[in-house]
Amino acid sequence: MMSTPSEPRPGEGTGPRRGEVPATGEIPSLVGRIRASGRRRGPLVIAAVATMGSLLFGYDTGVIAGALPYMHLPGPAGGLGLSAAEEGLVTSLLAFGAAAGALLGGQLNDRIGRRRAIMVLAIVFVVGTLGCTFAPNVAVIAPFRFVLGMAVGGASSTVPLYLAEAAPKRIRGPLVAIDQFMIVFGQFVAYSMNAVIARMHSAPQATVQDDPSGKYSSGDVVSWDVLQHIEGIVVSDGNGEAWRWMLVLATIPAIVLWVGMRVMPESPRWFAANKRYYDVIASLKALRDPAKDDIADEVVEMVELEEKQARQTEWTLRQGFTRRWARRLILIGIALGIFDQLTGINTAMWYMPTILGAAGFSTADAITLNVVTGLVSAVGSAVGLYVVFRFARRHVGMAQEFGVAVALFVLAGLFHFGIEPHMKADGSIAGTIPVVVPWLVLVVVSLFVFAKQAGTVTWVLLAEIFPAKIRGGAQGISVGMLWLFNGIVAAVFPSMMAGLGGAKTYLVFAIINVVAFLFYWRIVPETRGVSLEEFEERYQATHGD
Repeated sequence: MMSTPSEPRPGEGTGPRRGEVPATGEIPSLVGRIRASGRRRGPLVIAAVATMGSLLFGYDTGVIAGALPYMHLPGPAGGLGLSAAEEGLVTSLLAFGAAAGALLGGQLNDRIGRRRAIMVLAIVFVVGTLGCTFAPNVAVIAPFRFVLGMAVGGASSTVPLYLAEAAPKRIRGPLVAIDQFMIVFGQFVAYSMNAVIARMHSAPQATVQDDPSGKYSSGDVVSWDVLQHIEGIVVSDGNGEAWRWMLVLATIPAIVLWVGMRVMPESPRWFAANKRYYDVIASLKALRDPAKDDIADEVVEMVELEEKQARQTEWTLRQGFTRRWARRLILIGIALGIFDQLTGINTAMWYMPTILGAAGFSTADAITLNVVTGLVSAVGSAVGLYVVFRFARRHVGMAQEFGVAVALFVLAGLFHFGIEPHMKADGSIAGTIPVVVPWLVLVVVSLFVFAKQAGTVTWVLLAEIFPAKIRGGAQGISVGMLWLFNGIVAAVFPSMMAGLGGAKTYLVFAIINVVAFLFYWRIVPETRGVSLEEFEERYQATHGD
């Protein structure tokens, strides 16, 4: 386990006590005397371990897509007998928990350190996962989904912060970008494992005990795709337990995360924020390559920043709202978070098998084909890493909203003209549907996912637009609103599909994306090519106090 020395060792001489800032001239001598807090951990090792939290973020948001079809089975068949409203509740509680976790996670990692906070989150991941896995009913799984969401939200705010603070500035951007990629990769892993487990257990099916329609005899094993449309059907057994296997796999990366973080150094900037400069140097010596990184210069930069901030007057977030230009930026950040979720992207991430099932695919095929959208999402995310740093932020955002809106208008048209005319009264798809239509839905949804992931600039803008004095608080409220609307969309989508149908549901999301396009075009400021300080000065000069 890493040691974190907070006092000089024998022979190291005198220096600043805890809570004191060393003189800049004293720093080279301190760097020469203080030993590393443990074995050196290269940047890729740090990223490989810490982004297990990001992979868990992606896995836990993606795994529910394949688990829901099995959760719909009645209790005797191993499911939870979910209604459309309960489906929305179970799915959305993770997002609502994440909203709380994002806010509480910031306070936790400020109090106990980034490394220890991630270890705590790993434990919460395990507790939440096991609670969901062994839940006997909706009343039990619901609070554990919220707990699991708190871990997801905490990871979303803590892991990228740890990476940014631990990484050398020469590779900070690419290293933090790995965090975003691992989230999407975690979703791809979830979809892949869902498909494997679904194939091992077969599609959701149940053993008939009593069929009022007389079509099936007691003991017949029949697909739930068929049985769910028979009124009064009673079943005695089934393969619904498959969803528990999908969920429990998340404990593996959570354990790896906890074990790995035990031997990682703490963030040197967290030590600096707490004026523990012996620990700053010891941590940097465990993180930096002496041949490439000047530790003394890095510590001097931290000390100079501390001295500069000590001379500045701090704002509260409330004071930021009293300044016209700062209030405008805060509201833009909140709107960015809301529009990011109202694109409808998480209807694909959380409910893809449901969408494909509504388009005419069997449940087994829908779960398997979900892997396609996961792969498209990963590729789109990789492309997004390039375009967001190659082109103007506003232009990327406008292109994203245009592409997503077009895809959703086409998807609404496919449901209206190609699917809904072939739907029976019980909601099932008649055999008269053209065979090409479900595949067109898959293609269009994949294009929708690619357009969103390749063009996403929300997180970049949220890191760049806020005034330095309120950046943490403003980003926290914007991310909190993002997760809140993530939960709202997740909660209402099943009821929208059941009540409005696919055509009207996706027409609503398409229109919202048109509004988002206008928002990027007319209101969102450009931040590319200028320093954060320069952007802040320009925006204040343009929009005044």
